[in-house]
Amino acid sequence: MADYQPLRLQLIEDLPGRRLLQQYMQRYHPLGYRVPYGAQLRYLVRAPSQDVLACLLFTSAAWKMAPRDTWIGWSDPARRANLPRVVNNARFLILPWVAVPHLASHLLALAARQLPADWRAAYGVKPLLLETLVDRPHTGTCYRAANWICVGQTQGRGRMDRTHTAQGTSKDILLYPLESHWRQRLCQAPSPSPPDCHAPIREIP
Repeated sequence: MADYQPLRLQLIEDLPGRRLLQQYMQRYHPLGYRVPYGAQLRYLVRAPSQDVLACLLFTSAAWKMAPRDTWIGWSDPARRANLPRVVNNARFLILPWVAVPHLASHLLALAARQLPADWRAAYGVKPLLLETLVDRPHTGTCYRAANWICVGQTQGRGRMDRTHTAQGTSKDILLYPLESHWRQRLCQAPSPSPPDCHAPIREIP
């Protein structure tokens, strides 16, 4: 690991960088690459030599996942209000020719430190919690080594399954809090709107 320090997470902000990440993901990631929707940030991990070692893609969180939502403990109004503060690690790829012990867990820790400021700069919201879904039979060893917490499994439906009919594979749900008071802040429901003092008064006949 020392031979590759300091590693740099390069936030991709140009078209050539996006195309390079897409090519790597499509060719080498088991799930390939699908164009993400919603908020998203992409990273290339570079060694001091500028060689690319890995790629990461972060996107908007899943709208609902029962094990995650139960573990957080938020109400539906709190979830709707605070879901933008949860970010999904949709793809994580270490290129197949890179063999560095403990690199994966080190990069996850590095991303957890850098992402909040980058996400806030891009979208005006500071993330409080990271999530990821791990396809079985994989166990997410590198996430667990980086102190991510497995809170349950999905029902086997994709994020785009609005009709609840698609049959997919169950995935482990792993979460990583980004600060100490994350649960209190995520569970805070929005305050009810005060009455509009300027609304016209309706006369009662």
